[in-house]
Amino acid sequence: MSESNKPGIAFWVIGIIALLWNGMGVNSYLQMAFKTEASTVGMNAEQIALINETPAWSTALFAIAVFAGLIAAILLLMRKKMAVTLFLLSFVTATIQQLYWLFGTNATEVFADKQPYLMPILVIVLGAFWVWYSKAQKAKGVLA
Repeated sequence: MSESNKPGIAFWVIGIIALLWNGMGVNSYLQMAFKTEASTVGMNAEQIALINETPAWSTALFAIAVFAGLIAAILLLMRKKMAVTLFLLSFVTATIQQLYWLFGTNATEVFADKQPYLMPILVIVLGAFWVWYSKAQKAKGVLA
């Protein structure tokens, strides 16, 4: 292996951030799927009802997005090119799910007091970044 495809410190920092972010996503999904008390702390009845009425296909997209993202982050840290495909899968499913949440429900009204656009936009932007970053690392030969 040549020195040119040895990852720098930024690679490891970005990889660890991706791992932590997607790990938090998996935790959030599991809290919601198992309807834990922690998942509804600080929510009013209307907010809880909206979450409980989420269609199965949207919940499935959420699961695919976070688990694919977590596995992609692990593969990125292992320097495997399959990370690119899984980051892309995570990004596409997360984007569909987040756009539905914003524009296919009344979430922006129900969660108006909690900055309803912040998390969906952050999820989409970070997902796009990890797709771009993993593709760039693959092109540099860092991912094999």
